[in-house]
Amino acid sequence: MGDATIEGSAWRLVEVGRVVVINGDHPDAGRLAAIVEIIDHKRVLVEGPSSNPELASRRQPLRLSRALLSPLVVEGLERGARHATLKQRWEKSEIDSKWEQTNWAKKREQKSRRDNLTDFERFKVLRLKKQRRFEERKALAKVKASA
Repeated sequence: MGDATIEGSAWRLVEVGRVVVINGDHPDAGRLAAIVEIIDHKRVLVEGPSSNPELASRRQPLRLSRALLSPLVVEGLERGARHATLKQRWEKSEIDSKWEQTNWAKKREQKSRRDNLTDFERFKVLRLKKQRRFEERKALAKVKASA
C-alpha cells in the first residue's frame, strides 16, 4: 500500500487565542483583539492588549460578522483568561511584531499613508511611477535586443 499523508486544513478557525481584526461599523474598527471566550455561535468575547495604542481594544463582546480572522494565534491562552494573563501571553507570542510583518498590516499602512497625501505629493508619486516604468521598459528592451 502507498503512504498516506494527512494534513490539517489551512482554514482560520474561530478559537480561543485567535487574533481578529475588528471591522465594519464599529467604534474599534481596524483594531486587533484576541478571542478570549466563545459566547455562542455568533458572538465572541475579545480583548486587544496591544502595546500600540492605535491597535489596542477594550474587552467586549463582538459579533463574528464584524471580525476578520487573522492567521495569528496567541499560544497557550485558556478560555476566559483575564487581562494580565492575556497581556502576558500576547507579549510572549510577540503578536505586535508578527502583525507588523504581515502583508495585511503593510497594505493597511500604505493605504493610510496614501490617503493622507497632499495633491503635490500625489503628483510626485505619479512622476516617480512614470520614471520607474520608463527604466523598466528600457532595461527590457535592452535584454530583448541582446537576445
